[in-house]
Amino acid sequence: MSLDYFAGDGIPASNATNQNELNDNDSKSISSDHDSQPLEVVFEEDSIRRRRSSLVPSAPSRPGHHRTKTQCFVHTLIEKHDGIAFKDHNASYEGLSQERRVDKDPFDHAEQSHHSRLLTKKQISDMAFGIRELSKKLSQIRLMLNVRNIFILAKAHDETLIKHARETTDWLLTKDEKYKVYVEQTLEKNKLFDADGLLKNNPGYQGRLRFWTNELCAERPQTFDIVLALGGDGTVLYASWLFQRIVPPVLAFSMGSLGFLTKFDYEQYPQTLSRVFNEGITVSLRLRFEATIMRSQTRENTNRDLVEELIGEENEDNHTHKPDGTHNILNEVVVDRGPNPTMSSIELFGDDEHFTTVQADGVCISTPTGSTAYNLAAGGSLCHPDNPVILVTAICAHTLSFRPIILPDTIVLRAGVPYDARTSSWASFDGRERVELKPGDYVTISASRFPFPSVLPLDRRSKDWIDSISRTLQWNSRQRQKEFKEWTS
Repeated sequence: MSLDYFAGDGIPASNATNQNELNDNDSKSISSDHDSQPLEVVFEEDSIRRRRSSLVPSAPSRPGHHRTKTQCFVHTLIEKHDGIAFKDHNASYEGLSQERRVDKDPFDHAEQSHHSRLLTKKQISDMAFGIRELSKKLSQIRLMLNVRNIFILAKAHDETLIKHARETTDWLLTKDEKYKVYVEQTLEKNKLFDADGLLKNNPGYQGRLRFWTNELCAERPQTFDIVLALGGDGTVLYASWLFQRIVPPVLAFSMGSLGFLTKFDYEQYPQTLSRVFNEGITVSLRLRFEATIMRSQTRENTNRDLVEELIGEENEDNHTHKPDGTHNILNEVVVDRGPNPTMSSIELFGDDEHFTTVQADGVCISTPTGSTAYNLAAGGSLCHPDNPVILVTAICAHTLSFRPIILPDTIVLRAGVPYDARTSSWASFDGRERVELKPGDYVTISASRFPFPSVLPLDRRSKDWIDSISRTLQWNSRQRQKEFKEWTS
């Protein structure tokens, strides 16, 4: 795989970086140039191959061409401009020009360009390395965003959060007439939010108070320059679910019970937002997984074996499974027994190797971010979010020897239900989209090409995660051992 970041007129960003070395001096800044050529992740087609048992062609292939390109919003932030001012822009127009829909590819390479499970081992390694390098650079610099379109995310059924959403919206629209604020469409007629009252009292808000829908988030994610999440960690996970591919930087205010992902105190929101808009942000790229459900296809042979179908010697044209939905997740993929009274039987594969057969209530496959969630409750390890790993933890395994295991993020995992299993299993993705896996079905899990950019506090970014687990989990908290008092005669 070729992972290239392009800046300007097709010049590799790595060359530009060599001329202007990035450092961790906060006085240096990076501006998001919405008028420049977007950075792109380019996959060379001639090195892409299809994994065994991956796809059933859904339509006749169209004539091929040599170009397959994808791009991620956070990749556009790495170009260094040393604080050069840029003229005003329209983010939605920029977003439309940046987002090239892969399903418009006239030569039927959309599946190849979109799904990480179809990449070779080297392609996944190069992709993961490129994202890690990007994350290191972003963590050492301050990004100056030309904020115009602000996305506010809050629970539309929570009275307290609706009031806070209204308060924040009013403050933003008053602060700068250039700001356009988007809130959930269900709040348009909400009596507590009182959108009509806001517009009546402030005629200048007309056309600047707007409403987002799930379809807008999916089809035009670059419309938004920043996401303000009001709530707890679940609200941040909801933001990840809304933005399945390109994710704007997410600034999360803590209003929940834990707060691993919510870094800012809502009571200080005027000072926080003023500083963010005037001084810039520091972004942490959180690894996400791409999980695809693969359905077993009916075949004449009734004596089928899942292990043989996935890693056995079979001809390239013998397709056994087809995809049935892909999800980018921030926390974990869980395959469990669901409502069935008996434990699950799950075959676990890594790349082209059969790892083991899991007999348990289920298995939790977690990102480092999700290590403090279901993974922790199931007995898995705590893991710093900067680690490039996949955590695999059994849920109530029916054996004493199944210990949690940590794998590199370059592996493509597959968790499937064997054909001779007593019952089906169920898969969920960040606790959502729960689907049944019948015997023969499986789920692929691999590192996603679309990481989750989380905004960090500028003054405590280096120790933020340790503070989180100490504050929320009381990590290593106990009464201090008393000192000896020597007795002398």
